Amino acid sequence: MSQIKIAVLDLNEGVKNEGMRCIRDILNRVQQTSNAGISWEEFEVRKSIQIPSLDFDIFISSGGPGSPLESKDAAWEIAYFNWLESINQWNNNPNKLQKKFVFLICHSFQLACRFFQIADVIKRKSTSFGVFPIHMLKYHGTVDPVFDGLQDPFYGVDSRDYQVVQPDKHKVHQMGGEILCIEKERPHVPLERAVMAIRFNPYIVGTQFHPEADAEGMSMYLLQEEKKKNVIENHGQQKWESMIEHLNDPDKISLTNSQILPNFILQAIAQIQHPYSLS
Repeated sequence: MSQIKIAVLDLNEGVKNEGMRCIRDILNRVQQTSNAGISWEEFEVRKSIQIPSLDFDIFISSGGPGSPLESKDAAWEIAYFNWLESINQWNNNPNKLQKKFVFLICHSFQLACRFFQIADVIKRKSTSFGVFPIHMLKYHGTVDPVFDGLQDPFYGVDSRDYQVVQPDKHKVHQMGGEILCIEKERPHVPLERAVMAIRFNPYIVGTQFHPEADAEGMSMYLLQEEKKKNVIENHGQQKWESMIEHLNDPDKISLTNSQILPNFILQAIAQIQHPYSLS
């Protein structure tokens, strides 16, 4: 079997962040533990308009700063949407037995919801920042296999000013997809719960939260004096303390980090190696 090639699309626009480090760490772990030969390459999408070719087997598209609405008609977004369309065309071609698998994180997820026109992407009334429970939506008595090994609810790192709401479930189903997860219930807040994960079709899945976030790195980040001060000033002492507590719980962020993105990569590899098993 030839080597599995993975493309990482970096949408951070040159802003220093923890997400790319976490993605690299997960790829290193999978590379060390999987029997498949794995290589990967990174592409700077927003500043350099670097877009991977379809020579890659698996694509992971990161989160990023700023508004997912204000990039309409930007050169990089046009190139990004053209890439998504080319993935879709490849996967819809019955002569292409080996499909292309895509995982979309936060900003990328919001962009994809706009691209596929399956939900509204709107600005939140306030920033969502912290470690939160995420609730699975069960369908046909099962949950999507990328969530194998997790309980309901599980916990994820959330950091966003925008949200995906009002999904068109009929259109998602027509695409071969499902709404997978929604945010925590807040009985005191009279607002619809945001969509937290969608399987767009059998080959493309995305999350509003950050499944790549790791507890150790996030803890070190939050313990930096400047970061601690910033979180407390913007979100309160209680928020900072609860995040540290959740990060130190092995059944929360560490578990999510160890399951979702590794599950996606390993399941994609299995389907690439055995394409005739795909329905």
